[in-house]
Amino acid sequence: MNLKHIMIASAVAASLASCSGNEGSDKEVLVDKPEFVSKDGKFTIDALEALGRVSEVKVSPDGKKVLFSISYESVEHNKSNADLYVMNLDGSDLRRITRTAASESGFVWIAGGEKIAFVYPADGKPQLWMMNADGSDRKQVSELEKGIQGFLFSPDEKKVVLISNIKYTREAKDLYADLPEATGRVIDDLNYKHWDEWVTEIPHPFIADFDGSKLTGITDIMSDELFESPVKPFGGAESFAWSPDSKSLVYTSRKKEGMKYAISTNTDLYLYNLEDKSTRNLTEGMMGYDTNPAFSPDGSTLAFLSMEHDGYESDKNRIFTLDLASGNKTDLTTDWDYTADAIAWAPDGKSLYFLAAKDGVTPIFNINAATREVKVVADGMCDYAALAPVADGSLVTLRHSMLYPNEVFHINASGEVKQISNVNTDLLASLKMPKVEKKMVPTTDGKEMLVWAVYPADFDSTKTYPSLLYCQGGPQQAVSQFWSYRWNLALMASNGYIVIAPNRRGLPGFGTEWNAQISGDYGGQNMKDYLAAVDYMKQYPYIDPARIGATGASYGGFSVYWLAGNHNKRFAALLAHAGIFNMEAQYLETEEMWFANWDMGGGAVNAPANSADMPDYGAFWRKDNAIAQRTFATSPHRFVDRWDTPIMISHGELDYRILSSQGEMAFNAAKLRGIPAEMVIFPDENHWILKPQNAILWQRLFFRWFDRWLKNEGKEAE
Repeated sequence: MNLKHIMIASAVAASLASCSGNEGSDKEVLVDKPEFVSKDGKFTIDALEALGRVSEVKVSPDGKKVLFSISYESVEHNKSNADLYVMNLDGSDLRRITRTAASESGFVWIAGGEKIAFVYPADGKPQLWMMNADGSDRKQVSELEKGIQGFLFSPDEKKVVLISNIKYTREAKDLYADLPEATGRVIDDLNYKHWDEWVTEIPHPFIADFDGSKLTGITDIMSDELFESPVKPFGGAESFAWSPDSKSLVYTSRKKEGMKYAISTNTDLYLYNLEDKSTRNLTEGMMGYDTNPAFSPDGSTLAFLSMEHDGYESDKNRIFTLDLASGNKTDLTTDWDYTADAIAWAPDGKSLYFLAAKDGVTPIFNINAATREVKVVADGMCDYAALAPVADGSLVTLRHSMLYPNEVFHINASGEVKQISNVNTDLLASLKMPKVEKKMVPTTDGKEMLVWAVYPADFDSTKTYPSLLYCQGGPQQAVSQFWSYRWNLALMASNGYIVIAPNRRGLPGFGTEWNAQISGDYGGQNMKDYLAAVDYMKQYPYIDPARIGATGASYGGFSVYWLAGNHNKRFAALLAHAGIFNMEAQYLETEEMWFANWDMGGGAVNAPANSADMPDYGAFWRKDNAIAQRTFATSPHRFVDRWDTPIMISHGELDYRILSSQGEMAFNAAKLRGIPAEMVIFPDENHWILKPQNAILWQRLFFRWFDRWLKNEGKEAE
């Protein structure tokens, strides 16, 4: 469900890595830019798959070059691959510097910009590599048995921290050596699963000496602790920060295990001193997530992101600073009512850049570390998605919207914004893209809600169109100007639908009260917000009220299941992916119990000071918790007797956040009720659908389903 405090860029990188095809017999296959020629100028599934996927940007130490990656998908080989590119800061002299069968990731400039270090799989195991800045002379640097997941060089480049796994759980052969082939997992505590994997290993930070060519003295600095660092499942190199003098390292860890881990988000920052090997908790007593440490240029101050409440993964992400001499902590955003997603110090150390969803978009902000004044650096009808400050006071960033994927942009010291990459410019120029309009819709409780309306490229207000209500997941994930390769609103509109995308209650960007309201109220005001958006849009003559569908994933899938029993004939077809159908089952099936406790138990209204004091305070059996009782009473499965609308269901069997049994229960219920229903189960996918051919299959089934019921296409044939 919610990606919470994790940066969007990190989630994208994780998704790309998971479908990069780096393992198996096809690893020698190169994936290059696919050929694509538009036949009719329409934005199609094929056009979506042909787009280059730009991620990560790194500016060279001299501020003159930009390093980034572009990933392309091969439908034929069912894999994707990212290669590295370099260009000048003004976008000129673009050069591809890698052409390999697997993806380079986690790349950084080293040796004053003369070399590049990166992660690359060697014999199926990711290891640290380096090469010249032009891509020549590639050399493998690390040879860790379990490979690495990421790394971070110290400022003097004499040390490097490597992220590598250690064994965590017992195997059958650990108990009975005479059963080496036994596969049973012996489990005696929570948290034994994460998103799409059984937790048999956890990451640890290893520090090594580096002489410019090889690693020596590799040491696990948490060797006597069975805790993870970085924090699973998405933590990476952003979880670490070297002091400018290279004498200490700050790392992120939730030093809990078993049930204590499963019910808590209390993640702290620890300062490890390389000289005396001591470790100090810098955020002790701060009960929520403390993440993304960043030293000021002079090393006197540590900035970090912090959530207040233990167990609330979608809490306001505050920007804190810690004076390392005095130990004083300052909340820079105490008077700023939005949640930050990423931070980076300005080169002069006087302020920080940050990203935050606000009013339906994600601008770049700057906050003065002394006065706490917040200024907008860059905004518009778009989302910014990266921060790479340059010494001259400018910024390199990634930007996208509902109408175009990531490209690299440069913002000079005067605030002028210039697109400097054109990875997809020509392809998009050959297409007729949809139009996006912002509408302010009255809600049932007297407030206003921002709703995005996405129209087909050839929209004609004198005609009528089928429409789709888009229900966001999370549940607290912004409906900003996002670009998605799965839930692509432009693709939906290009297939002849008007898309209605509400920023309903429970989404960030409209203040903490708006964001927090959904906790303990899953079937409440936010559902009224959905219906208010639909009813508002139905007033326009170009919306056909008899041809409206609803769709969404994760919490959006829950929303579809709930609406199925409570929409009062508003919808003619429904589609849910990876949704919660039975909340009581979900409470006990999901792997991160803090999520269920907070959201189903009423959040801060009922929360104990420490989650360990009451580990099941959000459970359906807590008859003393009125909010929990009310929340579980709104579970979608309780309204199946009212279902009357055709529904399609999809789910991945590797989804351990919301088990595929949830989708199977919903499908069985629909069939038993005599309702037209279709289900697609992906045995090799998790909460997302990542493999190229599966992604295309899903898109084709998506439009086949809605075209059948909202356009009356193919009904007779089927």
